[in-house]
Amino acid sequence: MSADAASRMDQQYRYQRYVYDWSRKYYLLGREQILREIKLTSRQNLLEVGCGTGSNLYKLAYHFPLSKFYGLDASALMLESARANTRYKRFQNIHFQQGLAQQFTAQQFNVANGFDHILMSYTLSMIPDWELAVGNALQQLKPGGCLHIVDFSDQVAMPGWFRHLLLKWLDWFHVRPNPELPVFIRGLEQQTGATVNIRHTPGRYALIIHCRKPGLDNEKHEEPQLPSCLKV
Repeated sequence: MSADAASRMDQQYRYQRYVYDWSRKYYLLGREQILREIKLTSRQNLLEVGCGTGSNLYKLAYHFPLSKFYGLDASALMLESARANTRYKRFQNIHFQQGLAQQFTAQQFNVANGFDHILMSYTLSMIPDWELAVGNALQQLKPGGCLHIVDFSDQVAMPGWFRHLLLKWLDWFHVRPNPELPVFIRGLEQQTGATVNIRHTPGRYALIIHCRKPGLDNEKHEEPQLPSCLKV
């Protein structure tokens, strides 16, 4: 793991972590929506890449108490807060590890055959080599697994002054939206045969992506089945 990347994240979130969940809910739009669309069975697992304080995982674990959840983050300080919250809320089915989105493996979480679901919530816009992060996530999914992404879109349907101020403000926090992300995902759809659903929130403020890796189409699943993540 890159010590420089971890150090940068720790420096950025050293104090922000205490108000992170409260402050981000006002402009990280689409997170609650994508969480409602993710359906797991008791046999499935989910990894959140860039899990921060673990708030998304807590919500999913509450609704799917028999499933297994994992959190990955570059910041040791954010994971310190996440683990403290886990102890407080007594969740026994969430496990955290420090690492980078471009480098993690399912094996480091003792998940032998890959993840059923991977969630990236406003993570890719903070990663310069985000293409590698997406590619690695798909590689760590098991056949038929689903990658869920919510992040900033291009805001072209919103007033120009708003978009300018938003991008300038985000840049202060080293957040740089990737307008080419949907094109990249569509390319993966053509190259790999993945099944992709992409749509935008009002004003094209954010985009929501569900990308299902090719798998065993005839395999039987508990209800709800994995393809349900695409029926949105």
